[in-house]
Amino acid sequence: MVPLLQSRWLGRIDYQEGLHLQEKLVAQKINGSRENYLLFLEHSPVYTMGRRRDDWSLGTTSLPHPLYRIGRGGEATYHGPGQLVCYPILDLLLFHHDLHAYLRFLEEVTIKTLYHYKIMASRREGLTGVWAEDRKIASLGIGVRKWISFHGLALNVSGDLTPFEKITPCGIRGVVMTSVEKEGKEINKNFCTPSLEEIATKVEEIFYIELRMLS
Repeated sequence: MVPLLQSRWLGRIDYQEGLHLQEKLVAQKINGSRENYLLFLEHSPVYTMGRRRDDWSLGTTSLPHPLYRIGRGGEATYHGPGQLVCYPILDLLLFHHDLHAYLRFLEEVTIKTLYHYKIMASRREGLTGVWAEDRKIASLGIGVRKWISFHGLALNVSGDLTPFEKITPCGIRGVVMTSVEKEGKEINKNFCTPSLEEIATKVEEIFYIELRMLS
């Protein structure tokens, strides 16, 4: 049976607002709610840092935007305008409490979404995320509380990628970040970059399809 899944497009919101909403929905599920959520949004410029003992991936220079230390896995990353963020709030019993299976699921949804726009994306062995050849186009970082997921994935669609240069994104030295816009124009100079809301609709569609395959 495909689980109850409510999708919300939130537009551009501050990071703290998105974090508070996730906390609220996770608490509701822990207290017995059966509803699962897909939160789609865009953040104002911000850096985030996952659960790590050192800060080397944040670099040594001052950051031009606020920094949040949060309860997800992974190293430093950047969120900002032009990046589609998806926060699934899910009962991970759907994935038999297998975090690796859940991460591979999120990667697969992203890869199939990009394929819809003629962008050939893939995984890289030993690394979490989605890549267009050797360029990283989507980052994943999840949090789990009593087997309820939060945080999720960030897909670079358009806009300025230079804020990534202030850090070592996801702790991968020498990584080059890319976007749907950049990769699309490499394929076709007349490529029309889709809106974040349009891509969110496609992610939601593929998310449902992939969930049905699990049930």
